[in-house]
Amino acid sequence: MTANEIRESFKRFFEEQGHLVVPSAPMVIKDDPTLMFTNAGMNQFKDIILGNVEPKSRRQCDSQKCLRVSGKHNDLEEVGHDTYHHTMFEMLGNWSFGDYFKKEAIRWAYTYLVDVLKIDPKDLYVTVFEGSEEEGLSRDDEAAGYWEEFFPKDHIINGNKHDNFWEMGDTGPCGPCSEIHIDDRPEEEKAALSGAELVNKDNPQVIEIWNLVFMQYNRKADGSLEPLPAKVIDTGMGFERLVRVMQGKNSNYDTDIFQPIIRKIGELSGFEYGREEKIDVAMRVIADHLRAIAFSVALQRQGGLRHPPHPAPRRSLRLHLPWPARSLYVQTPAHARRGNGPCLSRTARSAAAHRPRDEGGGRVLPAHPGHGYQPAGKRDGSDEAGWPDRGGRH
Repeated sequence: MTANEIRESFKRFFEEQGHLVVPSAPMVIKDDPTLMFTNAGMNQFKDIILGNVEPKSRRQCDSQKCLRVSGKHNDLEEVGHDTYHHTMFEMLGNWSFGDYFKKEAIRWAYTYLVDVLKIDPKDLYVTVFEGSEEEGLSRDDEAAGYWEEFFPKDHIINGNKHDNFWEMGDTGPCGPCSEIHIDDRPEEEKAALSGAELVNKDNPQVIEIWNLVFMQYNRKADGSLEPLPAKVIDTGMGFERLVRVMQGKNSNYDTDIFQPIIRKIGELSGFEYGREEKIDVAMRVIADHLRAIAFSVALQRQGGLRHPPHPAPRRSLRLHLPWPARSLYVQTPAHARRGNGPCLSRTARSAAAHRPRDEGGGRVLPAHPGHGYQPAGKRDGSDEAGWPDRGGRH
């Protein structure tokens, strides 16, 4: 199945279960002072969850485009260095606003993965909230009981508050959750060590693919919990990870989501993906950030903004480009500034932008030795980084 076919199969399945399919909300948020970017599927439904707005339908589903580059749940430092974290990702989700709850959410999740997508249930493990004495919360025996209808007990794992009590921030809707993990290792490795031992242990082949959040509390500013007006089901499945599983790949970057981008990066840079790990990391980071920037720019008008409220990630450009920075020129909106300096470049509004580049018409990113990568080189043509000079990219 292609990525597009997988996305459509998810929406079609939940539409058949009576869900209204809704579009992805804008990635750039204009009417929520607590968020700059949509960073979770629940953002567009927050007022519904808090009981401030009536939903169009009590059952909804979507494929939400999210951007996480800061805050509690961001994985920015893992992007590119591993094969399954991203700054921008799609979250496949189904929602219930005061309609069904744990039983149906668990049953439909199992049905979609096993009956529709034909994933072997022997490769699946689920987690349940083990409880928290500090919060006065007991183990989620209700969810565990429903999972026992589908899995043996050794595939049902207790999870702590960090992994199995979902909160997007310090305040707001929250609740216990059940994660679904898949063991995608070779059969001989599975025989040697149970996948249950590797759940939430950062094994790149035993990964979470779906989180079912049973949202029943609101975290107040004083840290206390109060019941929500109506219980909410909020599920989120990592689209890129699901595509990887369905396409039989060991990396999200080997799927048809990222491969066209990586091939183009190789064509432009002269480097071949898969030959050297340091180059592979660089190409993965660039591919991830290009995708994030492209979607942010393309969808910004949905949010009613003329420019993104934050410059595009500079980290990938200054740290990971496998050719000298002397050959790279960047354009950003005139108002976009770094926290510790001036604009990265000038725009067409500036007279300097009309001068030839060799006369200073474009600002070049400086060398930067971060994250163990060599400095990118100098504008004068020397290449202290030791990278092969591929002739420059202008």
